[in-house]
Amino acid sequence: MTDQGRRRARGGGGAARRAERSAVRIEAARYIERAIPDLEILNAEALEIIETNAETVLAEIGVTFAENPAALDRWRAAGAEVEGERVRLPRGLARKLCATAPAHFTQIARNPERNVEVGGRNLVLAPVYGPPFVHDVDGGRRYATIEDFRSFVKLGYMSKWLHHSGGTVCEPTDIPVSKRHLDMLHAHMTLSDKPFMGSVTEPSRARDSVEMCEILFGPLEGRTAMTSLININSPLTFDATMMGALEVYAEANQAAIISPFVVGGAMAPASVAGTLTQVLAEVMAGVAYSQLVRPGAPVIAGTFVTSIDMNSGAPTFGTPEASQITYGMGQLARRLGLPYRSAGAFTGAKLPDAQAAYETSNSLNMGLLSGVNFMLHACGWLEGGLVASFEKFVMDADQLGILHRLAAGVDMSEEAQAMDAIREVGPGGHYLGCSHTQRNFKDAFWRSEVLDYKPYETWVEDGARDTPKIAAARVSKLLGDYVQPPLDPGISEALDAYVARRKSEITDSFA
Repeated sequence: MTDQGRRRARGGGGAARRAERSAVRIEAARYIERAIPDLEILNAEALEIIETNAETVLAEIGVTFAENPAALDRWRAAGAEVEGERVRLPRGLARKLCATAPAHFTQIARNPERNVEVGGRNLVLAPVYGPPFVHDVDGGRRYATIEDFRSFVKLGYMSKWLHHSGGTVCEPTDIPVSKRHLDMLHAHMTLSDKPFMGSVTEPSRARDSVEMCEILFGPLEGRTAMTSLININSPLTFDATMMGALEVYAEANQAAIISPFVVGGAMAPASVAGTLTQVLAEVMAGVAYSQLVRPGAPVIAGTFVTSIDMNSGAPTFGTPEASQITYGMGQLARRLGLPYRSAGAFTGAKLPDAQAAYETSNSLNMGLLSGVNFMLHACGWLEGGLVASFEKFVMDADQLGILHRLAAGVDMSEEAQAMDAIREVGPGGHYLGCSHTQRNFKDAFWRSEVLDYKPYETWVEDGARDTPKIAAARVSKLLGDYVQPPLDPGISEALDAYVARRKSEITDSFA
């Protein structure tokens, strides 16, 4: 090769490297596999007391299955005592039924590389769920629209540390309640290739979810393509809407999170042990019922727990009591042999401020250490779950990288022991230029893509932006860089046609 040719080759290589650095890369981290121990806050005696008390609640107090004669018939046939809508379960019945639920399962994604394994030592992270409002630094707080919803799905797809697209990342209030589930599912299926959640607001909407999955994936044939959130009306009440959705999903072998919605002091006792007793009883009854519908149906034992401010009545987050309940329920779920859902980026703050950061950090670390397998609300949660914040979504999604790094444990390989570096530098030297540092500096330390590390003077020159403003710029960049993942045109057309047909068949309703 001539000198000119060599120069061209070198120049081309440099240009290629620069192009590679500037190109948009959509990275998606594999779900977390913990290499660290769970924090176990309850001793053996405490666990046995809570389990015994939960069995007493089921046998003597019972649970209500409201407006659901079919559920009452199933319980009666299983050997429970049914009085009106109250169901009392003989000791041991719920635990026996729970034993048929799988300890772990695979949820498929349309990109098989994004499949997630729920259970065991794994942790799957999913975004905020359910807020009717959204917030950003430019528009402030407002009712969510379907365009907001689509933007959140795109952000979730672009977020490296999120493993799951979630479900109702915000409520698109510009579409009738009776139809919005179709648009939300369509967005998850077409704008992302990560796993997603089904609709639970009415049994027919759960059936629509299953049918849309069969268009996307083909015959499910026992495969689990959706996870859904089935909330229990604490205390001790299972309503017909949620149970109807659970029945649809269990029959189709789709996963359900059986999750009490507990505000301590209002919907559960004002004590950790009492709340754990009620939560365990509710979870066992809900999981057991799913197994009456279809033995072996995949379920996740869930708990959403917050305490209450006794002055204002408002829910509070990041509190030590909520952490104790979350840790304890993790132990109880593992003893049941079930995957566990809890925790999230919880805060009662109205803005993505210091309160939001403190409460969110407490809640996320609690989830990691309590052995959670599926973490809903892992990013974007604001104002007690009333608001999905665009800036907090990317701030939280960035911090989820820390959970990945912590969960990996401490590397004790020969390279990580760094004895060659200690010998090379010796007393009084520094490590910046040593061979070990040069080999490892790119990956040695986790680095935020949102937080600011600049010197003060440089920070001022760049506009003295606070974290929400930096996050707002990142939201714009991610949405600007978004490229829709490819989808077979025939499947896309079939999904469009299904949504159009079902909308034509459903009457508009905003109730």
